[in-house]
Amino acid sequence: MPTTPTRQRRKEARPQELLDAALALFGEKGFAATRSEEVAARAGVSKGTLYLYYPSKEDLLKAVIRENLSNLIAEGSDTLDSYEGSTGDLLKYLVSTWWERVGNTPASAIHKIMLSEVRNFPEIAEFYVREVMTPAQTLFARTIQRGIDRGEFRQVPLKEMTVVMFAPMMFLCLHKHSLGACHLQPDPPDPASVLATHIDVVLSGLLRAEPQAAVKKTKVAGSTSSRPKGQKPA
Repeated sequence: MPTTPTRQRRKEARPQELLDAALALFGEKGFAATRSEEVAARAGVSKGTLYLYYPSKEDLLKAVIRENLSNLIAEGSDTLDSYEGSTGDLLKYLVSTWWERVGNTPASAIHKIMLSEVRNFPEIAEFYVREVMTPAQTLFARTIQRGIDRGEFRQVPLKEMTVVMFAPMMFLCLHKHSLGACHLQPDPPDPASVLATHIDVVLSGLLRAEPQAAVKKTKVAGSTSSRPKGQKPA
């Protein structure tokens, strides 16, 4: 059986190598301070080769965002459409998958890049809102609405609830690439444990309370009603 030549395999791997190099450098130096030739050098290709795949540095950042965030959100939407378990378990799955695929990987630097530099690059900002923020908010809003429709969750404002869901995830990423990178805390919190606690608290607030059984005051099926000890029935 013929095998793929090494040169061909190398060519097919180049886009991913360029994206990995770009993400690492954008996270370390910032988007504005990173030059295209630095990305090419880290990926082991020429600047001309980089431009064959990504004509501009902005195109390169967009590809990094789409590869690491947009595709994951689309997967989450597909999971929501086919999921058969409880909505609480679905929320746990979405949050834990996000940490596994984004928060605990170099992709976590994207949030720092966007928050620190997005105002200087309005085209990238519009792209990020369109490709990441809006779909992610829609995904979590639909998930919470699923729980409401199924009678699992109480009625809550969806827009505000998505902010509640996102805030700790964004904070953990920003902390990881700022104070967390300085290793100043002698006993830093475990991010996975923080997120597990977060989702537990969120679900405690979302879950619909079980109706309390009414206190019986008359005899039912031969049993007496609840009354103070020693009091005789009327």
